[in-house]
Parts: sequence; C-alpha cells; structure tokens
Amino acid sequence: MTDGLDRDLFRRIQDKIAIVGIGHLPFAKDIGRPISDTAVEAAQLALDDAGLVAEDVDGMVMFEMERTHEVSIARRLGVKNLAWWSKISYGGGASAATIMQAAAAIVTGLATTVVCHRARNRGARTSAPWMQERELVTDDKALHTPWGLIRPVDVIGMWAHRHMHEYGTKREHFGNVAIAARKHASRNPYAMMGRKPLDMPTYLAGRVIGYPLTLYDCCLETDGALACIVTSVERARSLRQKPVLVHSVAQASGPNPVHLANYNNTKEMVTTSVFCADLLWKRSELEPKDMQSAEIYDAFTPLVITGLEDYGFCKRGEGGPFTEGGRIELGGALPVLTSGGGLSEAYVHGFNLLLEGVRQIRGTSVNQVPGNKATLVTGASGVATSAVVLRGE
Repeated sequence: MTDGLDRDLFRRIQDKIAIVGIGHLPFAKDIGRPISDTAVEAAQLALDDAGLVAEDVDGMVMFEMERTHEVSIARRLGVKNLAWWSKISYGGGASAATIMQAAAAIVTGLATTVVCHRARNRGARTSAPWMQERELVTDDKALHTPWGLIRPVDVIGMWAHRHMHEYGTKREHFGNVAIAARKHASRNPYAMMGRKPLDMPTYLAGRVIGYPLTLYDCCLETDGALACIVTSVERARSLRQKPVLVHSVAQASGPNPVHLANYNNTKEMVTTSVFCADLLWKRSELEPKDMQSAEIYDAFTPLVITGLEDYGFCKRGEGGPFTEGGRIELGGALPVLTSGGGLSEAYVHGFNLLLEGVRQIRGTSVNQVPGNKATLVTGASGVATSAVVLRGE
C-alpha cells in the first residue's frame, strides 16, 4: 500500500471517531469477583457516562488474554444484537488497538457504537503467567526462559542495563519516572499507591527485583475492570460528554516481534514502538511537539525512557536526561502518567492510560494539564503494540 493511499483511507477515521464514555471499578489487589461480572459493570458505567444504554451497543472489543467472551458480556449487559466483535492480543500492546478496531468497524458500517473493555484478575501473586511456567515452554518465551529470564522484569532489566551502558542512562533517570508517577498518583483517589510518597533516596534504596530494576521500577499487580464507548463524531455531539476525537491510531509488530525480547535488532535498540510511531505520525496532522501530555506505557520505568525516544520526543539515548528537572511532571514540558500509570495507579495492561488520556482532553483529570488539546497514549514497547493520539474538537 502506498503512503498516499494509506493517508486517504485513514481520513475516514481521523477526527471522525470519538470516545464518548469511560468507566472503571475501584482498583484492588484482589477484587474478589470474576471478570465476567466486573466487565459488565465497567461497561455499564461507561454507557452511563456517555448517556447511552445497552440497546445502543452493536460492537465490542476486548483483550485476548482472559477467559471470557464478548458475546457473554454483551448478553449480560443487555445488548440487543452484537453485530461485530473482536479480540486484541499482546496484553500491554493492545489498549490503543481496541480503539483502532472499533474505529475501523464504525467507519466501514459494521458497527455504530462499540464497547472497548479490559477486565483483569491477576493481582494475586499466583495468578501471574510466569508463575505457571513449570512445564515445556512452546511460545516465544522458549528463547529466554531456559536461561533464567522467566519474568518480564528479567528481560526488561537486561534492556535497561544495556541502555545504561550504551547511552549513559542512570538509575536516577528511571527514578525520575517512578517519582513523577507517584506524585501524580498522590492526587488520584483511585490510585493504589496514592498515599505512599516516594523520593529519590527511597527509590535508590529499593529492593532489587531484576538488576538494575528495583521494586519501584516495577508496575503494580492489580485487579480491575475498565471500559470506554466509541462512536461517530456526528453521534457524539448529541451525547452527554465532550467528544474526545481519535486523531491518529496505529498498530505495529516490527520485523522481529519476539515477545519482550526484540531489542537487539539494531545497535540503536529499536523497539516495536518505533514502527508504531512511524505509522502514527504519518497518519497525523500533529507532531510530538504538539502533544501536551503523554500516557506512555509503564510496566517498568525504562519503558517510559524508551517511549520518549521511540515516539520522537527526544533522540535515541536522550530519554534519560529528558526526565530531569521535573520535565515529565505536572507543570513540566511534557507531563507523563498523569493518573499515576501502571507504576502507581493500577496495572491493567495500560487501559487506565487510555481513560486518563480521555480525561485530559475533557479537562477533568485530577492532574489536569491546562488547556490540553492533544495527548498521546501508547502501548508497550517490546511486544506487538499500538498507540493513539487523542484531541479535542
């Protein structure tokens, strides 16, 4: 497909699709209820927020990772007829992709009103996928699990160590990310770590989890259920909330999409997000300099460093220094993780970042960037990923 044709096709989506409702349940370490229950409740909250009812819904998108089905959620929600549905793979890479799938369905006439949702029950230690690796490993993880790189933190820790070696990145740079997220979480009543302040001495003294990463470099393990409602801008203008426009959205795997371990393609440590960013900005009338905030996926602090580089906020190797001087905090040049993110609000594979992006454009965030007209929300680097630029009318 030529770039010109791609742009022509994408004009069908650009600023013509809107997120009109959001909802989530309180986050918890153990929510104590099945995701088939919590997903329905989150979707209902999002419909209420939009001023819609279940009978208005005819499409649904969810993450692939959990044992529940779109049709069962739709039935329990009260959807009259689910005419289109989809699942998105790769966990942390999937959040913005749900919006892209919904947008594509709407502009092609396959659906009119789509629920995108994520329900997750994995806060308990025994629920983590790597705790189940007791037998033969047959997927991408077979390339590193036999050598002891079992947990995501083990793999990302190696990447972080290499970034430090190649570019002079310091632990304090990772600490700047963790501290910014915690500061923002302190104003968020839903944040799991909102009442636990974090400073640099505490960060540097943190217990090592996967060298050089410590406890404070790692996301939370959280149960939660979240949803948003996507429809056309024409319909959105008659609904309850200010429309949040989908300006640009992309998915990308890159040429070597080995799960969490594709950082060795080039000396420059190019990740999947570089390929996603290339598509995203080609489809956009905006540029990185136009973003007034960024919700960069933060399963681990180094992913924010690489996200700043991958999405063009700074050059390769400059992500660490970019975090200095409060630059990524509220009031800085580019506030990131303004709800606290996966590090301090909740870890639900990045879907909370999407909801925070919506709040920033609505002007309702607890850490509101004044006059925010455009924000970036990204999925994870290191897996097949996605990203979206949200803007106001």
